[in-house]
Amino acid sequence: MRIVGPEDLDRHLAFPALVAALRGAFLGGFHAPTRHHHHVGTGDGPGPVHLLMPAWSADAPRPGAYVGTKIVDVFPDNGRLGLPAVMGVYVLQSGETGAPLAVLDGTRLTHWRTAAVSALGADLLARPGAARLLVVGAGALAPFLARAHAAVRPLAHVAVWNHRPAGAERLAAGLRDAGLPADAVTDLEGAVRGADIVCCATLSTAPLIRGAWLQAGQHLDLVGAFTMGMREADDEALRRARVVVDTAAALTEGGDVAIAIRDGVLRPEAVVDLGALCRAEAPGRGGPDDITLFKPVGTAVADLATAILAWEAVSAA
Repeated sequence: MRIVGPEDLDRHLAFPALVAALRGAFLGGFHAPTRHHHHVGTGDGPGPVHLLMPAWSADAPRPGAYVGTKIVDVFPDNGRLGLPAVMGVYVLQSGETGAPLAVLDGTRLTHWRTAAVSALGADLLARPGAARLLVVGAGALAPFLARAHAAVRPLAHVAVWNHRPAGAERLAAGLRDAGLPADAVTDLEGAVRGADIVCCATLSTAPLIRGAWLQAGQHLDLVGAFTMGMREADDEALRRARVVVDTAAALTEGGDVAIAIRDGVLRPEAVVDLGALCRAEAPGRGGPDDITLFKPVGTAVADLATAILAWEAVSAA
């Protein structure tokens, strides 16, 4: 059994290939049961969450099939300790025999997977000429998001907003060093109004994005807010948008969509899933002035597809 660390993943993964692999995964070929979702501790507020996310090749057992499980923990207060909020491991096994193949760094795999799913959603939903990206949040995932979006479309500008401006400045500087035209901004409303794609990746418990700020033709991507105690956009944003999710779990787990459904703002039957878009079974953007909203909460199918791509690249090296 091989250990695949974060440096190995960074060396062997590339966003164009990963986005393509995820597009194929959402077409079908994998099975993922409902993930196990456990709250750790008994304190008030959004405390730690322990997640188990299994998936396997739909035609297992057979040669070339895979089984995998991500074990991931989300500790929202880790930033105070200088640690990422999301950490975990991914266990990849043979789908023919069940033999363990590798343990992959789950934190870095999640960064790559989440960013690539976000970029896939924008590739399917954003206007073809969308070139101005706003990243809301400057955590560990944020640079991956900017790079993933840049891999599927040419970006004329990347704006970065963070509740701590110093974090936005650091991220923007790092993106410039990576060759992206990035700047930190402090006016969130103005930045939202001026963006083509708004990508949020925060653990906010109150809406940051107001529906009144959204402009015709924009695409809104809500990557954070994965529990009912979190929220990145208000009811008006959900009301105005064409809503797409990565998995049906977003209808009951992810704060933004689940809360809007609970409160009668959004009808569940009006929500489209990413797989249906990839299979051309449902329409995405109806016209150039539509506002689209993508809410991914994470799916084990995407984790397994990412782990397979990384494992096969590492094994071939």
